[in-house]
Amino acid sequence: MSNLNLNTEEPLIMHIDLNSAFATIEQQSRPSLRGKPMGVTNRISKNCCVIAASYQAKRLGVKVGMPLSEVKAIIPDFIILESDPAKYHYIYQKLASIMKKYSPDIKMKSIDEGIIDFHSTRNNINNKPLEIIGYEIKKTIKQEIGSVVTVNIGIGPNQFLAKVAASLNKPDGMDIINHRNLINIYKTLKLTDLPGIANHYEARLNASNIYSPIEFLNASSDTLKKMVFNSVIGEDWYYRLRGYEMDNVQTKLGQVGRQWVLNKPTNQNDLLNSALQYLCQTTGKKLRYQNVDARGVLVWLNFTGGESWYQRKMHKTAFFSDYDIYRRALFLLNQRPIGATVQAMGITCYGLSRTSRHQISLFDEVNKTDRLTTAVDIINENYGVFKILSANSLIGDKLIKQKIPFGGTEYFKLLISSS
Repeated sequence: MSNLNLNTEEPLIMHIDLNSAFATIEQQSRPSLRGKPMGVTNRISKNCCVIAASYQAKRLGVKVGMPLSEVKAIIPDFIILESDPAKYHYIYQKLASIMKKYSPDIKMKSIDEGIIDFHSTRNNINNKPLEIIGYEIKKTIKQEIGSVVTVNIGIGPNQFLAKVAASLNKPDGMDIINHRNLINIYKTLKLTDLPGIANHYEARLNASNIYSPIEFLNASSDTLKKMVFNSVIGEDWYYRLRGYEMDNVQTKLGQVGRQWVLNKPTNQNDLLNSALQYLCQTTGKKLRYQNVDARGVLVWLNFTGGESWYQRKMHKTAFFSDYDIYRRALFLLNQRPIGATVQAMGITCYGLSRTSRHQISLFDEVNKTDRLTTAVDIINENYGVFKILSANSLIGDKLIKQKIPFGGTEYFKLLISSS
């Protein structure tokens, strides 16, 4: 074991994961749904898919991402609900509040997952075993959030192993991984059970004769760096697997955007233009919330016949206002194939950089745009997201629902900040 260079420190990272969060929250708030196969989607339509399923549905074969039509073929009486961001935000706040009682060093990894780092509080606040703290948190969640809501808790020496531990016995489990049991746990897992190892990375590992987590652990740093990943990522994996912290870094924001699947496909210009402007407004708000400007715009469409189309353009100067995004995006949209019926559409802003718009420009027109945009944002923050919006986007505002964002939580906080 000593040859494997495992991290032998006390596990002080706790990963908390709400089980089937959105579906369970709906069952908590609606007692009639408890014990029934049900799920949540962002917008109910014949083309929608399940974004969260209750455990009763999962046991019958329902998986996240399955089209509703496929689910109904398995479970004719399957119940589907539209997502309710305000409700999930309430639970998000409650979970974060409970976690902060144990350490100020918490990180919400997504709407339904969070990490508590006990390193800074171990000696003066929380010196009881983390397993005891874990059971306390489970009990508090039952008391303050609801009896139906369950969580998996994982404890490990780094964020990676804490997340692995939280995935071992779902639902409502609690496990600890340390240098003593790490090897035995790895023996029970597949490569794709490891967070961050999807099919693409699995194929890379297989190409180097690595077919299991144990073989992954036994691979040298040079093998992972030079033969498998062809970058320093391989060295990161060498240490991550052994319990050393390699993930406590801020990720770089690469692009922001928004998409929409049409309930009724169309090729009508007025509807598509209005929807595009509304998508541009939500994208612009994301940009400004992240305090960045963009230089590139991409517009893409999927058509009913199965074809797809996109157009993109990188600009010399940066932009941030809803109008500037829409003006650039509309120029691209107008180049789409004439007469094609649109099934889905989206916009992405890229080429992001930290904004300089808070500095007074030499050009008064730029200053006016900044002041007007800021004023509208302040009004919307005080009275509700998109209380003020372009008249041309009113159709899009009625048709396009706010979606529940997955992964990071920053835009989710933005959407509910004034709801």
